Amino acid sequence: MSALEDLRHTIARLRGPGGCPWDQEQTHASLVRCLIDETSELIDTIDRLDLPHMREELGDVLIQVVFHAQLAAEAGQFNFDDVAREVNEKLIRRHPHVFGSDKLQTSAQVLVKWEEIKAQEKKSAAANGAATASEKIFKDLPPRLPALMFAEAVWKQIEKKNLPVGEDVDAARVNTLGEELNDAKLGKQLFELAAAARAKGLDPEGALRQHVTGVMRSVEQRAAANRG
Repeated sequence: MSALEDLRHTIARLRGPGGCPWDQEQTHASLVRCLIDETSELIDTIDRLDLPHMREELGDVLIQVVFHAQLAAEAGQFNFDDVAREVNEKLIRRHPHVFGSDKLQTSAQVLVKWEEIKAQEKKSAAANGAATASEKIFKDLPPRLPALMFAEAVWKQIEKKNLPVGEDVDAARVNTLGEELNDAKLGKQLFELAAAARAKGLDPEGALRQHVTGVMRSVEQRAAANRG
């Protein structure tokens, strides 16, 4: 059995009967903060070229990948092999100069080709029923974007497109808060909110992302109703 198989069996054992109560309680959502923390720690070792600790932190990130795949497997959605197979197929598909007959000589050419293939994949997905970019209310945002930056980016799109927010956002309160805020006060309030959330056992990152996602859903529903 490979080391990767050993890890997969260990995670399954922790999640299974007689396993660890903490591991058994976790969900995709509850593990988001762990993934962010572990990724940040890995980036730190890369920045410092700390190879021994880099190996350790790579392992911690790998735990997150295996854990999420285990959760999905338990729900009958997909498993780790599906994840590995899909990303492997994507790598082969997006490197025709290595696995096919294309001739690309420079990194710039590779990046152009990568984007071309990516665009073709999205077009194919749209033809199979997915929404096209022109049909989307909100443009795609980087999946690694922290919740606070995510919220700011979503609000920027709402303002730019004059989208209907309804009761999801109190515009008068937003304006009042804006008049009172400065860098120092904003930082203090955010820090106090983070401290209060920790005292209550709440996840501020997850709470904000969940709320903003709900706002986006409401805005999209209102926009669709207005079009209708």
